[in-house]
Amino acid sequence: MASTACRNGIVQKGNSKSSSFKSRPHPSPSLGSAIRRSSSASYAGNDGVPGRVRVAVRLRPRNAEETVADADFADCVELQTELKRLKLRKNNWDSDTYEFDEVFTESASQKRVYEVVAKPVVESVLDGYNGTVMAYGQTGTGKTFTLGRLGDEDTSSRGIMVRSMEDILADVSLESDSVSVSYLQLYMETIQDLLDPANDNISIVEDPKTGDVSLPGATLVQIRDQQSFTELLRWGEAHRVAANTKLNTESSRSHAILMIHVKRSVVGREEDLSSEINHASHLIKPSKPLVRKSKLVVVDLAGSEGHMLEEAKSINLSLSALGKCINALAENSAHVPLRDSKLTRLLRDSFGGTARTSLIVTIGPSPRHRGETASTILFGQRAMKVENMLKIKEEFDYKSLSRRLEIQLDKLIVENERQQKAFDDEVERIHLEAQNRISEVERNFADALEKEKLKCQMEYMESVKKLEEKMLLNQQKQESNGVIHDKYTGEEPGASAAEDIAEIRKLLQNEIHMRKTAEEELNKLKSRLGQYTESGRVNSSGVPPPWDIISRGFPAIEGSAETLKMQKCLERGEFGNTFTGLDKHSQFRDSGNGQKAPITKLFEQVGLHKILSLLESEDANVRIHAVKVVANLAAEEANQEKIVEAGGLSSLLMLLRSFEDETIRRVAAGAIANLAMNEANQELIMAQGGISLLSTTAADAEDPQTLRMVAGAIANLCGNDKLQMKLRSEGGIRALLGMVRCGHPDVLSQVARGIANFAKCESRAATQGVKSGRSLLVEDGALPWIVQNANNEAAPIRRHIELALCHLAQHEVNAREMISGGALWELVRISRDCSREDIRSLAHRTLSSSLTFRAEMRRLRIEF
Repeated sequence: MASTACRNGIVQKGNSKSSSFKSRPHPSPSLGSAIRRSSSASYAGNDGVPGRVRVAVRLRPRNAEETVADADFADCVELQTELKRLKLRKNNWDSDTYEFDEVFTESASQKRVYEVVAKPVVESVLDGYNGTVMAYGQTGTGKTFTLGRLGDEDTSSRGIMVRSMEDILADVSLESDSVSVSYLQLYMETIQDLLDPANDNISIVEDPKTGDVSLPGATLVQIRDQQSFTELLRWGEAHRVAANTKLNTESSRSHAILMIHVKRSVVGREEDLSSEINHASHLIKPSKPLVRKSKLVVVDLAGSEGHMLEEAKSINLSLSALGKCINALAENSAHVPLRDSKLTRLLRDSFGGTARTSLIVTIGPSPRHRGETASTILFGQRAMKVENMLKIKEEFDYKSLSRRLEIQLDKLIVENERQQKAFDDEVERIHLEAQNRISEVERNFADALEKEKLKCQMEYMESVKKLEEKMLLNQQKQESNGVIHDKYTGEEPGASAAEDIAEIRKLLQNEIHMRKTAEEELNKLKSRLGQYTESGRVNSSGVPPPWDIISRGFPAIEGSAETLKMQKCLERGEFGNTFTGLDKHSQFRDSGNGQKAPITKLFEQVGLHKILSLLESEDANVRIHAVKVVANLAAEEANQEKIVEAGGLSSLLMLLRSFEDETIRRVAAGAIANLAMNEANQELIMAQGGISLLSTTAADAEDPQTLRMVAGAIANLCGNDKLQMKLRSEGGIRALLGMVRCGHPDVLSQVARGIANFAKCESRAATQGVKSGRSLLVEDGALPWIVQNANNEAAPIRRHIELALCHLAQHEVNAREMISGGALWELVRISRDCSREDIRSLAHRTLSSSLTFRAEMRRLRIEF
């Protein structure tokens, strides 16, 4: 039968042509072309590169049995390697001629077979395309030798699997790229995992949109070096089904499928024309990380001869279905029966799909098996007519980009906080400097005004004294000289004295006018000082009144009805009978420098007992405002001891117990959380039943802010080594885990912090020998939630959970449950990818020191 393929391996199909089998499938793309190809693949959809299935033939030399049995007969196959042609003899005078992409004699080396058949496919996989290398032929013709030979004793006999991985590892960078492997067998129409024999029924999943086939249940092992890959192949080959047949004493009775997944990182760059500078200059946008995901599938098909009837039927079913699919593709049939067997479903991308495919058919020289040899050759001839549409597998690496942006965002946040702190410090410095200058000017002005006033008063008194002396002197003259009447001039007696009196009155009027002018100026200055005092919200002593301090402690309600009522309570003396004796205008006299007094001055001016008494007020608004004041006071460590001594803790717990108002419970829980930061207060809270009240509040509350306060209080208590058993027995851990129902990030962050504190205390106790046995967190069922949120998008939640995992893993008794719960993979990820170096180092030390974890990683072939 003559071949339909033309010489030199070029097939005419329509108007398309394919290059020679020996040439490299596709050149390594440049950066710009990679971006353009990615864009076209994303938007054009069907844009691809045509690629015909390449087929090579390899002739096995005669074995010892054939040498004896066929000694009088010539080989049924004649090879013409220079013409890439073979002849299959029908008899001594007639033969059929077939042409292939390559023909290998029985003396062809393993290296040459790999370089011609598989290396172009491997290079395409490294460029981002999917690839398939498959061996087809009769039992005992050397399929497994060609593909799966390990070459332990003789490196020159290494097969395609080993040589492919050598080239892949030599080309990738393990710092930015990854190579992972699955090894499977298809036996009796069941897909089994050769790396995990217990996993013996793996299902095939097809993407309904793209049609891509995947095996999510198969073991996927990351490869770091050639030695580990060789050991993996040896382990898988030991579990492959084999049997003794007529043609081979150790014949593989299953289809072996090796899948090598390659993930490579490249950097793309988008260019955009600027419309501002004459549309001539190029603006280069920031680089975007791209990921090329490709897959190399190496298939070692089983031979058609079977040991058992059912086994032979299953093998022949798979091979027959594969032959039907290739026939349909070669004849451009409208229907391709890909679903007739699991083998054809797995290879749907290899024949008629988007993968670059090479097929090597192996045949024997014996004339006894001429029928099987002819069938194998015809299978290869039909496969040469199948043409695939190659597409590069490229997408954006959003995780890498997100990680880079998170790091950049953290840096910007830190820089912004630093600048904000510097700005606040500068504003505070300017404010203090301005206040000091104003105070100094006021003092200088008051001193100058007082001096001027004294000077005017002295001058006035001196003038009056001189006038009185002069008047007294004139009176004495008049009394001593008598009354003189000058009848000639007509002047009346006492005219000279009247003139003196008029002059004195004029001087007196001038002094009175000057005094009034000085007093008016003084009143104006006092008015200006009053306006400044009023606008600065200070009283006569330069300090804001106590209700102003209270309202400033909670700015969201300043000026509201609650503030006015609290102010009236303070003014009317409703803090208690003793408050009425206080002088409101004498409060905070120690703050005369103009600065606003802190809220802790309420201790001295109003009295903490009087503020706490308002917690029992019948007026709900006053009660709410009072608990807010206590919560604000509890935020300062200096006030906490006084609040506890005055009974504030008991009052706050009473509010949690007796009031159903959401605002009161939220603020009371926040105040208790502030007090719980002090270790001495933590024991008091536990002794007074605080954890039970907090647990009850957590179960009843729905408001995220209330739950955040309660979770914060319990998280603070979780950090005390002495309280762990009691905290757990009274439902603290269950209350924490119950609050995750809210789903609010702030609540989850506090829950994660509490779990991290509890795990840290347990780890410390186990290290010191104080505690033994499983973690209380594990017993209360916290491990699934911890594993689920170990890679949470919110950084605070993720970091607390990562710390909790590391501390739990430090105790060897928890290791088995952590492995079964999936925590081992998260610990490995933390040791590699965590952004915080201290957590990453802690995870690395923990995995290195645990014998259980190390044994499991060796079992799973996890390089560490």
